Amino acid sequence: MPTDDLPETFHVTTDEQLRAVSNLARHRIMAVLRFEPATITQIAERVGMAKGSSSYHVRLLERAGLVKVVRTRKVRGVTERYYAMAARSIVLPEPGEGGPDVLMRHAVADLEASPADGERHVRMAHLRLTDEQFAELGTRLQALADEYRELSDPSLPDTSLVFALFHPASGKQTEGGTK
Repeated sequence: MPTDDLPETFHVTTDEQLRAVSNLARHRIMAVLRFEPATITQIAERVGMAKGSSSYHVRLLERAGLVKVVRTRKVRGVTERYYAMAARSIVLPEPGEGGPDVLMRHAVADLEASPADGERHVRMAHLRLTDEQFAELGTRLQALADEYRELSDPSLPDTSLVFALFHPASGKQTEGGTK
């Protein structure tokens, strides 16, 4: 099933869905499925996990509606299932005040697990922008990410792009320390 047939977005709205995407192993499984369908065996090999563990995590993702079976075939009397993402992108709810941003935690874990001797570009910049500049930068970053997503070739090695544009906490002092 080509990714052209997928809906553009899947909005995470239930606790079951949020729990499913909050797990790093399941996040990595979804990354494997973002470009092409794969079997449990293929997923296990790509994420470096036992088949039984991969199967467990895929079943949870399937039950939450985040992945689905898109093709089956018989191999030596066993039905092999190919799984794919339910949509091109997953939209997470905004974290509650003080709550963890699941996507950014997964991104940091993936960055820390990436080969230290591999090429990577990591940068943090502190900016002072008008509301209009802030909105324009957000729009341009999203457009650039979308442009390169369209150029993605499943035969090439995985590359992750993560960006966060936000206004940090004010840093005002409160009675228990910083806010």
